[in-house]
Amino acid sequence: MNMSVELAGVTLKNPVMTASGTFGSGEEFSDFVDLNQLGAVVTKGVANIPWEGNQTPRVAEVYGGMLNAIGLQNPGIDLFVKRDIPFLKQYDTKIIVNVCGKSTADYCEVVERLSDEPVDLLEINISCPNVKEGGIAFGQDPKSVEQITKEVKKYAKQPVIMKLSPNVTDITEMAKAAEAGGADVLSLINTLTGMKIDIHKRKFALANKTGGLSGPAIHPIAVRMVYQTAQAVKLPIIGMGGIATAEDAIEMMLAGATAVSVGTANFHNPAVTEEIIAGMESYLREQNIEDIRELIGAV
Repeated sequence: MNMSVELAGVTLKNPVMTASGTFGSGEEFSDFVDLNQLGAVVTKGVANIPWEGNQTPRVAEVYGGMLNAIGLQNPGIDLFVKRDIPFLKQYDTKIIVNVCGKSTADYCEVVERLSDEPVDLLEINISCPNVKEGGIAFGQDPKSVEQITKEVKKYAKQPVIMKLSPNVTDITEMAKAAEAGGADVLSLINTLTGMKIDIHKRKFALANKTGGLSGPAIHPIAVRMVYQTAQAVKLPIIGMGGIATAEDAIEMMLAGATAVSVGTANFHNPAVTEEIIAGMESYLREQNIEDIRELIGAV
């Protein structure tokens, strides 16, 4: 039975990876999960300099998921290269580094720094607020998506994954723009913008007022967007958004994803990724499917 899939020439032993920002850079989860079992570990976002992140409170529980406004707190590329890459290199898994920035130059600087590092793919988080454009996310304007993809590709030695924001009218427009800019892979979806108000304090639950909604509540939206994107572009897709079970992961692949990322579910069950891989294997056995690639876009 073949569980391996391919993303832009990189072979993953199975299609299951961790979603950026929900798994640190692997170390804090390594007591609960055998990282060798995973197709890939996707790191937390890394910027050219350390970012403090937003004021607290910055996480709130909601029906069917959670809101977060962490603000991409991260230690910066210097510490990341010194500490996190060597840690992940001990394991037999692929390394995908999530890159964030406040300007195109910021992204390119990180991508260039990573060009000589032993990492397999780069995931560019274009849901970051573009400071030069007054804070609108790079990923909310097709021209910006194409332009930043083109620029990043000039510096990247590894294949480039563009991570699309769902907070747009038409996801396929953004996907086509990333494809036109030379993206190798797409990942979607990032979180949806949400809000929670504490009625007893009459205050926002998050200091930032709004936050990114993730978890099972967004799964049907993610499946729909992955399906639409798979029809619109020829690039491989990493599907994510509320995946908590093997069934969710298989559904995402049937919609057109080549691989899947598991995020919020890691918080309440740190071993969930291993359970999903095992569940996918038993589904293939039950269905007499020899090769998991048969599922990709099968609907």
